[in-house]
Amino acid sequence: MIPYNTDSEPVRLPEYGRTIQTLIDYCVSIPDRDERTECAYAVAGVMANMFPELRGENNDMSKVWDQMQIMSRFSLDVDAPYPLLQEEAMNPKPERVPYGASHIRLRHYGHLIEKIIPVVADMEDGPERDEQIFMLANHMKKLMMLNNKEGVDDARIFRDLELYSDGKISVDPDSCHLYEFREAPSQQQGKKKRKK
Repeated sequence: MIPYNTDSEPVRLPEYGRTIQTLIDYCVSIPDRDERTECAYAVAGVMANMFPELRGENNDMSKVWDQMQIMSRFSLDVDAPYPLLQEEAMNPKPERVPYGASHIRLRHYGHLIEKIIPVVADMEDGPERDEQIFMLANHMKKLMMLNNKEGVDDARIFRDLELYSDGKISVDPDSCHLYEFREAPSQQQGKKKRKK
């Protein structure tokens, strides 16, 4: 009965075909190391002839040997002219990314607001400080609107501002009113007129 390719093991690098895969599998199964090495050199020569662009400068065939190692499922044990590729080098684990462990009290405002509020709170009393507080409160309201589309109460913004500044900034919601922000309407794409 004729064997079908669907019954065989999948080819690791399909560009070489099943014949080269079979040769490498045979090469791995040879018990004598010298004979196995001789077979591996012969298979490497065939592979290099199939794809001459894999030969590097000065007839460097390290890529061919790396691909042989991949096709052998990293079990090729021969005296190769180059260090054989190891499986760990194929999929190296990335180094762990160190993330800052900074705690944000109210995440919807972000960490920059936490840094700006103490600076504004330590400013001298006067119109410049009042203007900075007003701009900061409006910005906090915009950030809050991103999470709450229904609308935001000014009194809540002023409470959060007082919380962040440890009581240094206190604004009466009855005497100060923030801007009313609305969501921008989305542009509707009309039908394009066809040229006749």
